[in-house]
Amino acid sequence: MRGGRSRSSPRPFEAHPGFKDPSLRRSLALFRAFLHEQDDPESCYSLLATDAADQVEGYYGPVAGRTVVDVGGGSGYFTSEFRRRGAHAYLFEPDVRELGEKAADGTVIADGYLLPLSDGVADVTFSSNVLEHVADPQTFLSELARVTRPGGLIYVSFTNWLSPWGGHEWAPWHYFGAERARARYRRRTGKPAKHTLGENLFAVHIGATLRQVRARGDVVVVVARSRYWPFLDRAVVKAPGIRELATWNLLLILRRCPP
Repeated sequence: MRGGRSRSSPRPFEAHPGFKDPSLRRSLALFRAFLHEQDDPESCYSLLATDAADQVEGYYGPVAGRTVVDVGGGSGYFTSEFRRRGAHAYLFEPDVRELGEKAADGTVIADGYLLPLSDGVADVTFSSNVLEHVADPQTFLSELARVTRPGGLIYVSFTNWLSPWGGHEWAPWHYFGAERARARYRRRTGKPAKHTLGENLFAVHIGATLRQVRARGDVVVVVARSRYWPFLDRAVVKAPGIRELATWNLLLILRRCPP
């Protein structure tokens, strides 16, 4: 980011009828959906995809007719929601196991470090809860910026390590150590944990990430906020130390700068 300082931006408008963002009603609905992620993933991720697409349109405007690149979107809920709104949306997913029984049409198996796309082809580049799963977040962000046109939007969210959800399926026991938390998960469920710290889950922190993003010259920060908090969603991110625990999930809206 130029000059190391973020530009201010007006609060987003509500692009579609639904939950006011932020609001307690919205946060409770998302939280209830997360509690049933394992037994009802369809409802959980459909709601999350609708909410995320509302956020994108809140900062960008309608996506109809626009090119949206969904990086690491797994089974394609986000891609499908953007297509439902008229976008030309494409899913790029590195792990075929995440695609589910039927991948979205046009899905490309590709690593987020090296997307098979030309520079500046996307109006919106979207990445939901992927950054904590890559070993080199800055290279990953550079690739998102590269494929986004100047003036285009980059949506990035991630679960920070010190969040109560930082350990993913073995949270909040990650506060007592990753290996101990993984061992407890196996004892409790009888199966190995999906995530291993240092292999497919990494300790990403809000303060360090904000400093790195604000130092970049290829993007400008439109907003940094808690993705799920029902109030003071921007204020909590401005409190060093507290934000690492209280933010839960950081949402970064970035604007691609001209080259």
